[in-house]
Formats: sequence, C-alpha cells, structure tokens
Amino acid sequence: MSILRFSVLGDSLAAGVGSARAEDTLGQRLARRLRAAGHAVDLHGFGVPRARSDDLERQVGAALGTGVDLALIVIGTNDLARFVPPAVAAGQLHDAVARLVRAGARAVVVPAPDLGIVSWVPGAYRQLVSAASGQYAQAQANAVIRAGGSVAAPGPELSARFAADATLFSADRFHPSSAGYGLIADALAPHVLAVAADLAA
Repeated sequence: MSILRFSVLGDSLAAGVGSARAEDTLGQRLARRLRAAGHAVDLHGFGVPRARSDDLERQVGAALGTGVDLALIVIGTNDLARFVPPAVAAGQLHDAVARLVRAGARAVVVPAPDLGIVSWVPGAYRQLVSAASGQYAQAQANAVIRAGGSVAAPGPELSARFAADATLFSADRFHPSSAGYGLIADALAPHVLAVAADLAA
C-alpha cells in the first residue's frame, strides 16, 4: 500500500489553535478518517497562527520539500480581518494552489469562514461582516478552481451551529474548541476522502 502524504497548510485553524489536545486538530482528525478508509497516511502540519494568504508561498515550499500528495489549505480569516483586498488574497491563494498542482499534488481549500457569527462582532455589524465574508470566500473559491484545486466550503449550516452554541468556541471566543474542530472535520471529511480515493484509484 502506498503512503498518502497529507499536508495541512494555512492559519490558526490549520494549526489547531483552541483545541484542547493535538489529536483534536483538523489534521489529526482527518488523518484518522483517512486511515479508517484504508489509506496509509503520513501527516505533516505547516499551519501558522495569524498566517495570511501571502504566507502560503513559504508553507507550500516547505510541504513540497517533504513531499505532498494531498494538501488541505485553511486560509482567509486573517486576510479578511486585516482588510487585505479580496483580489490580492485570492491571487496569492491561486498561486499557491497552482504551484501544488504543478508539482502533482491535489489541493483542497477551506475558504474564509463567516466572521459575522463571532460573539465580539457588534450586532449592528454582523450582517455587514457576514456579507464581506461571503464575498471573500467566493473570490477564493473562484481562484482555487482556476488553479486546478477543489473547494471544501462547510456551508451555512455549520455557521448556524457555531452561532447557536458557544461551546463550539474556545475560551478566546474566536477559535473553535475541540468540539468545534470535530464539527468542522466532519464537514470537510467527505471532500478530503473523495480526493484521496481519486488519488488511490
């Protein structure tokens, strides 16, 4: 059985900030799902807290240096929060995905989440922030598809779950808790498993 080299790139969600244990992070949870599906997995994490899309160039270089078959990229929150223009961040994401694809890897991208559900966003601004988040995510999705990657957007149902349940956030009320990461991993697993199955075919 060939080994699936699985890399997780991106920001604090890729790094697992807020999870109580290393095994609760997205990378570890998804690696277990891949193994349960019969894949032998070599997991590498390159996510960095506060990373923006312009940090992906370095992360992709590191991933390619170790070897990568399947890359999960979680990015966009910090670009959005720091007012990086959508076209700029999406262009940087496009280049990162295209570089992985040229190297023979498959890239699955999780675009920017809905920041309007975060508790510290004032109620009067929630709708505006949610709309901006959606526009950002759409620009990212278009860029990823053009670059030959695939998009794994958890969808509004997951955002609604987070908005309704404070226990899905960690103590900082921004990053997911271990339970929150579990829900995100469940939403992403079908996308990751489908790509892994295609690679193994």
